[in-house]
Amino acid sequence: MTPARLLVPLSLCLLAACAQTPKHIVSLDNQTDCPLTLQTGQTLILMLPSNPTTGYRWLMQNPAPSILNSLGPEVFNASREVGLVGEGGQSVWRYRAANPGEGHLMMTYQQPWAPEVRPERTFDCVITVK
Repeated sequence: MTPARLLVPLSLCLLAACAQTPKHIVSLDNQTDCPLTLQTGQTLILMLPSNPTTGYRWLMQNPAPSILNSLGPEVFNASREVGLVGEGGQSVWRYRAANPGEGHLMMTYQQPWAPEVRPERTFDCVITVK
């Protein structure tokens, strides 16, 4: 078989492997899914309800840096009803399970200028990467 004929099937196999990279979605509503077990290289998408117009933000308390790598900053997605002033939505973070081990991913929903006030909400999840 010629090298060119091998290249096409090999390319298709690699493309299929990339398309099947597992993702695990976690939201505040299903925090009961915690503790989570992820495989090294797996992508974790964290979606939490948010409304920045109230002054409240999700603040990272512990990003589990020994096991997770951030894939970018927080992204806020407004609700489907675009144009409504003060309408909430979801804050989204993406992480890659980088190193085997165990860690805590912990965030609090509070006003950044009032750290002494008890958080409105807390997201706390033990994550194990294998």
